[in-house]
Amino acid sequence: MAKMNIKTTEDILLLLCNSVQNVLQIATQSPILYSHIVQRINKTCLRPDIGCFVMIEGGFSALVVMNFSSEAAMEIYKKYMVSMGMPEKELAKLYTSDDVSNSLGELMNQIVGNFQAEVKKEFQVTVKQNQPKMIVINKELMISIDAKLDNPQYRKVAFETQNHRPFYVELSMEKTEFAPFFPE
Repeated sequence: MAKMNIKTTEDILLLLCNSVQNVLQIATQSPILYSHIVQRINKTCLRPDIGCFVMIEGGFSALVVMNFSSEAAMEIYKKYMVSMGMPEKELAKLYTSDDVSNSLGELMNQIVGNFQAEVKKEFQVTVKQNQPKMIVINKELMISIDAKLDNPQYRKVAFETQNHRPFYVELSMEKTEFAPFFPE
């Protein structure tokens, strides 16, 4: 009997991390690194300074959360805008600016679009997303999101920008395994 190659939450998280890295490296034209150590956490939360989340549904259900320090948000925003030809003197100066949130929201949309294509290719399932939501969060506030998932699993991966500014990706996903199917 052949050994089955079962795919798990960590395999899906790896696709997500690769999408984050690939999209942000292209957008900022600079390296984006992530830890190859995964944290198992008890819940997903939006944390200061900027949090972004998007629900994914279809072949599986999940919640993706990205939390940016103000420094990481500004570095990504500035490099993204400059790479698109925006003069640096016209860029927002504060991470609380709508321009920063809107740019990070657009990047999150691109990341999840890339992730959807990779999931379709790797697992032969279709997932759809809603519109990503960005929130600038006061340091005294942490928002927990209840995604109403069956038997959820929670994971967190640390990322950093070229200038070592931290940001994090959290995944809340229903417990799912993908196994090869060989009809007789």
